[in-house]
Amino acid sequence: MAERSFKEEVKSLYLGDGDEFHGEGILAITKALLQAGVSYVGGYQGAPISHLMDVLADANDILEDLGVHFESSASEATAAAMLAASVHYPLRGAVTFKSTVGTNVASDALANLASGGVKGGAMIIVGEDYGEGSSIMQERSHPFAMKSQIWLLDPKPNLPTIVDMVEKGFELSEASNTPVMLQVRIRACHVYGRFKTRDNVRPSFTLRDAMENPVRDVNRIVLPPASYLHEKEKVEKRWPAAIKFIEEHGLNEMTDGDLSDIGIVLQGGMYNTALRALELNGLADAFGNARVPLYVLNVTYPLVDAEFVRFCAGKRAVLIVEEGQPEFIEQAVNTMLRRADIQAKVHGKDLLPMAGEYTGAVMKDGLGKFVALYHPDAVAGSGAPPEGDNRRKAAMAALDGKVHGRPPSFCTGCPERPIFTAMKLVERELGPHHVSCDIGCHLFSILPPFNIGATTMGYGLGGAGAAAFNAPSDKRVISVMGDGGFWHNGLLSSIGNAVFNKSDNVFLVVDNGYSAATGGQDILSSHLPNPIRATRNGIEKAVRGIGVTWARTLTRTYDLKAMTRTLREALTTPEKGPKVIVAQSECMLNRQRRVKPLVNQAIKDGKRVVRERFGVDPDTCTGDHSCIRLSGCPSLTVAPNPDPLRKDPVTRVIDSCVGCGLCGEVSHAAVLCPSFYKASIVNNPTPADHRRARFRRAVLGYLQRRMARKAVAA
Repeated sequence: MAERSFKEEVKSLYLGDGDEFHGEGILAITKALLQAGVSYVGGYQGAPISHLMDVLADANDILEDLGVHFESSASEATAAAMLAASVHYPLRGAVTFKSTVGTNVASDALANLASGGVKGGAMIIVGEDYGEGSSIMQERSHPFAMKSQIWLLDPKPNLPTIVDMVEKGFELSEASNTPVMLQVRIRACHVYGRFKTRDNVRPSFTLRDAMENPVRDVNRIVLPPASYLHEKEKVEKRWPAAIKFIEEHGLNEMTDGDLSDIGIVLQGGMYNTALRALELNGLADAFGNARVPLYVLNVTYPLVDAEFVRFCAGKRAVLIVEEGQPEFIEQAVNTMLRRADIQAKVHGKDLLPMAGEYTGAVMKDGLGKFVALYHPDAVAGSGAPPEGDNRRKAAMAALDGKVHGRPPSFCTGCPERPIFTAMKLVERELGPHHVSCDIGCHLFSILPPFNIGATTMGYGLGGAGAAAFNAPSDKRVISVMGDGGFWHNGLLSSIGNAVFNKSDNVFLVVDNGYSAATGGQDILSSHLPNPIRATRNGIEKAVRGIGVTWARTLTRTYDLKAMTRTLREALTTPEKGPKVIVAQSECMLNRQRRVKPLVNQAIKDGKRVVRERFGVDPDTCTGDHSCIRLSGCPSLTVAPNPDPLRKDPVTRVIDSCVGCGLCGEVSHAAVLCPSFYKASIVNNPTPADHRRARFRRAVLGYLQRRMARKAVAA
């Protein structure tokens, strides 16, 4: 159950020749794949291309009508290996995943694919998750493309260019027998725009044709001596073919400007930000007409020497706008120009940051500095400090020391929160343990208030990250992974490895029913049925199948006492071998998406609906706030103490509460104050509900009056 449905939007994929598409970048990419005659599509979800997988799933009927096979792959490596279908057959295939982590996972398959080459067009659509909003290590796809010689497309973030690069990308792949990467940043994925559509194309050569008429070419298989020939073929045949295609089809773009003695070379994905930065510097208008000549690299690898020489000839200087480090393009440009004896000075990381996201403010400052070096009068407001920077500095100074940091945390009602609450309670009894973490929502446990976890090595590698700690000790190491990571890589790399090496440590698998961290997509162990996928495959059954003997499944993580008891048992049992705890409860976000529409409809239909919420009695609350420290729920906050004789603020439950009940469980399991209460909100109450409410009000009123009389008497 993905976080967003595209059932209505995918209808635009039926648009035909001459129609106008209006929508989001992800949908435009899907439409481009269909217009290009793709035969098969696969992928693994992950930011910023999770929605591409969701669109493909919602468009499955359209894909089937065209004879296009779509798979939700078990991992990025699985997806990349699908492209083997294009090695011997004229089949166009595309796969998608997040970069760079997904590219790293898929590297073995991609390296083999790039070595042997392809006959049909093969495209890897990578979501370039780089910048301040990223959740991964800060690396780029560019060096991987260079390493394996995969052509890298980085289209301008507008729909006509993106669609054209998808279609031309397949042609480039076929013309040079080389797979291509289409790199899309979050802005490209979610930009809105228009383009003229063409008819969808049914593959002329189908998967069935390939299956019924199998062929093979030993020279395309990566074995010596063919692998040595592949390298020679890359240099002598594929590279020149790619350069020729890029030049002849004008994949890169050049524009003129009246400041003709300087120029800016930029990655296509940086185009919109660069144009806005130039406009703010008074160097471009709102329609994209820049005074500085631009060379836009919709293909950032391979670079075309002849185009660079042509663009830089007669210029005093050029600026290379290349986000991230190292400066691959800048280094290559220096080599090209020196070989051609072009004396234009090359600027880049001397005026722009070596690393980090090139935001609008960064680009405005860097581009302004470059133009001011050679045309100081051309830059609007040159000589004055950037106004935006001053405002930012003033704002930061005003906040310094006055606003507490707000680390990212679990969602309200998240079923993973009680797992780490239980770990803190067990830690109080047994002392701290080394905790090996994994990729996923549970990684938030590293931050306050839990402060649990030491390392994370990759998706599904939580257990493998603790492999070295398989040594005699009075304490066991705890490894954590989610259900998504478990099926991605963890079953064999973490659990299977532990069984084989007779690990005596504890492995905790968070089973919330979905690949929650990537948007709630279904996986093998999802509890709800899926019409086109096989779900309901239990995790405990899987780990027992590879040799785990001590395994426990808790079907409700909010039962804090059971959670604590099971963790304690796993850490202290004399039984040897890996101990696996499967902690189940549905992802609260997905549950709310699923349940809320049903509840709202029931209320609208006049049916009786009961919703539970929790609260805190301010007269009972001691102001200790252990409930917050052991929960961290966003719906818990502090409020002024109503007792004039007490100064400590009390805990308050705000309206975002979803009624998971953890705060109350924490209070009882940790033997805290009994100040939490549960309230039932009844919509469309029955006569019996009204009678019960009147009775309760009467009893409570009597008790309150009685307490008041005693207080007066005292």
